[in-house]
Amino acid sequence: MSSFKEFAFKKIGLVDLPAAPPGTATELNAFVKILYIKAGGRVTIDFREYILVQDALFFISPGQFNELGDQAEGKMLYYNRDFYCIEIHDKEVACDGILFHNVYDIPVVYLDEVQSARMSSIFEELGEEFLHQDSTMEEMLRILLKKVIIIGTRIWKQKNMIIGDEIGHEAEFFRRFSQLVEWNYYKHHTVAEYAELLKITPKALNKRIGKAHRSGPNEIIKERIILEAKRLLAHTSMSVKEIGYKLGYDDPSYFIRLFTSQVSTSPQSFRTKYRAQQPVMTDRMASDSLSPSLSQHIEQ
Repeated sequence: MSSFKEFAFKKIGLVDLPAAPPGTATELNAFVKILYIKAGGRVTIDFREYILVQDALFFISPGQFNELGDQAEGKMLYYNRDFYCIEIHDKEVACDGILFHNVYDIPVVYLDEVQSARMSSIFEELGEEFLHQDSTMEEMLRILLKKVIIIGTRIWKQKNMIIGDEIGHEAEFFRRFSQLVEWNYYKHHTVAEYAELLKITPKALNKRIGKAHRSGPNEIIKERIILEAKRLLAHTSMSVKEIGYKLGYDDPSYFIRLFTSQVSTSPQSFRTKYRAQQPVMTDRMASDSLSPSLSQHIEQ
């Protein structure tokens, strides 16, 4: 079963998995997606495979590489940024840099039996709401969407032990760094540039990030750049040179060396491996995934 509603430019849909959603996979790459997958399913997000031993939620931004195994059962909620933009409404749900645009890790929220039952109930309510035709349906769908995001954020914070004022303050700093990297990686490549945005010294930034994460800020910045390169290689027909320029590298040879050293294979070899598995986005869709206008919003 699948449901879809369009309110002017605002779009939202819900699909029962493993049934195929309407439209093409290429079109769906332009949507934000929330996957509710039952235990036993297989999911690949940004080239990392998950074989689930318990129910889970995945939060996927436009342009992220994602693939569902044939046995993945559950729900997929998808919507465009016109329907709900978490960057603009971050104060409402406080998930930007946690569930979405998390440069430290792929946002997956594992659910225990009680949490999964609650989430299943919300998705069922979403499905029922699509059947209504009155003027309140759009706002009710948005309220239920926010409920999924807020509950997911709370569970993620609990499981990552983000509690207490002092820990919460540090977590907010890490979230801010994650946001800044996410919206500036294509133009800012150095620790010093992010330290300036955060109004601290590069040494202090290295110390604070290194204390809590396996990688330092320089590695995190490079990993985010390389991840975007992988997505563009897998999803688009852009040349390696064009991808390098889009990510802020004027010297194609340097970009190729950087990619090869980080991934242990050349950009062209990586593209050959993944292009057969995923649809190709248009260059316009690829540009939208970088969202420089949202970068300006967050940097301000």
